[in-house]
Amino acid sequence: MSKIVVLDYGSSNLRSVAKALEAVADSHQSIMISNKTEEILGADKVVFPGQGAIGQCMTHLKEQNLDEVIRECILNKPFLGICLGLQSLMDHSDEDGGVKGLGILPGNVIRFTDHQVDENGDTYKIPSMGWNQVAQEKSHPLWADIEDGSRFYFVHSYYVKPELDSDIAGSTDYIHRYTSAAARDNLFATQFHPEKSQHAGLQLLKNFLNWQV
Repeated sequence: MSKIVVLDYGSSNLRSVAKALEAVADSHQSIMISNKTEEILGADKVVFPGQGAIGQCMTHLKEQNLDEVIRECILNKPFLGICLGLQSLMDHSDEDGGVKGLGILPGNVIRFTDHQVDENGDTYKIPSMGWNQVAQEKSHPLWADIEDGSRFYFVHSYYVKPELDSDIAGSTDYIHRYTSAAARDNLFATQFHPEKSQHAGLQLLKNFLNWQV
């Protein structure tokens, strides 16, 4: 039995992520939500979802020593970050007056610029909320059976800017082109919410469950 743990640090969307994983899991894959170090480290795969503000996220992670647990997990098992689960992996975020991230992927988290206008003269709304296309910037097992340019669901005011182009797995256009998925070794992380992205999102989650690193 393969054990997949959804990391619980106090985020509000854990249940929807777990339910989506359960929907695509086979009989040999067990999904659980946990904040217990031994259960997380003992899992075969880990999912780190998150929504809300990064300051509170990082505080909760450190209070429960989950920041160190995440670092250890990323060394030796498939790891999927979602939304804040991507942003918190970077060195630094401009949100909440400036917050130090986990520093696993070099780069920063930056806010979309206000009062930007599109080609029709309409002002871009912040946060970016709704469906948008993701261009696959490199081949990856988690893109299997997902058409390049597929649409996923986003809700965010900040985006990641990795220092290394090799870490960029997907990009999206909103105000400008930005990184919407990052990948390195056994780590894959998305700005979009696969659990809210219908067929393409469920396929990505299924690919993660079947990912052999």
